[in-house]
Amino acid sequence: MFKGILISKENGVYQAQLQSIEDAVLPEGDVTVRVEWSTLNYKDGLAITGKSPVVRRFPMVPGIDFAGTVIDSSSPAWQEGDRVVLNGWGVGETHCGGLAEVARVKGEWLVPLPKSFTACQAMAIGTAGYTAMLCVLALEKHGIKPGDGEILVTGANGGVGSVAIALLAKLGYTTVASTGRPAEAEHLKKLGASSVIDRNELSAPGKPIGKERWAGVIDTVGSHTLANACATTRYRGAVAACGLAGGMDFPATVAPFILRGVTLYGIDSVMAPLAVRQEAWERLARDLETARLDAITREIGLSEAIAVAAELLEGKVRGRVVVDVSR
Repeated sequence: MFKGILISKENGVYQAQLQSIEDAVLPEGDVTVRVEWSTLNYKDGLAITGKSPVVRRFPMVPGIDFAGTVIDSSSPAWQEGDRVVLNGWGVGETHCGGLAEVARVKGEWLVPLPKSFTACQAMAIGTAGYTAMLCVLALEKHGIKPGDGEILVTGANGGVGSVAIALLAKLGYTTVASTGRPAEAEHLKKLGASSVIDRNELSAPGKPIGKERWAGVIDTVGSHTLANACATTRYRGAVAACGLAGGMDFPATVAPFILRGVTLYGIDSVMAPLAVRQEAWERLARDLETARLDAITREIGLSEAIAVAAELLEGKVRGRVVVDVSR
């Protein structure tokens, strides 16, 4: 048996509890990992609280990320003692995840833990930071350079936004942070934002096309915010969309795309192929300053995760929350 959070749904009652879990609950997989650290993402908050149908199979251990040490493997790619990281692949949704002391997964889902990061730091990055890096890579591959103009980051106080700002600052970009928490402006500037705007400037219905401003955009919000970001992106600029905190809808027109040649990149972190994941983690190891990472990280124990998941959905959490599964 091992300790973890288990989500059940019986007779219509949805419940997440910290408890001892039978080994039989672990799904099929060729690698078993002793989890050391996990994290709380927005999707984890939805899974734990049941506020959205994230979990597709019961019982389920939530947690879409984990870092730890291989304790058993029949995969030729991994052996006992290897240090590994996992992000996505439906873990915590259809396959038991990282908010427990033990996880069993497919070997091809794992990537090596970069030597420059501890397991705790890797989870401070987590899916949020890995997604932020995928967004930055999309803008880079589009050809956007640091001197080309301002980069807008929406949902800037969240996990993706916070790491994106830190990465962009290290790379020399001029970043504008959009947030609904103006009191956090100084914090965002310390992370590397050049300026901060109120999210209300972008969250209301806008014009099909507006004044050109952004060379590039990293959007975590969706809905009107994404539509307005596209409408104000400069000629042949790019928008990387990776979130839906403001809604799944996209109330836009084709005007920015056919009049300004704006490119909209969809960023999928869940099923990204191994080569893409490896590139993202290699770049994170090179370009993310751990001091900036520490500034946005809050450590909690597994026993606190259920309560903090609710806080996360209420917008009360800044940056990244990492979970020490041993306490």
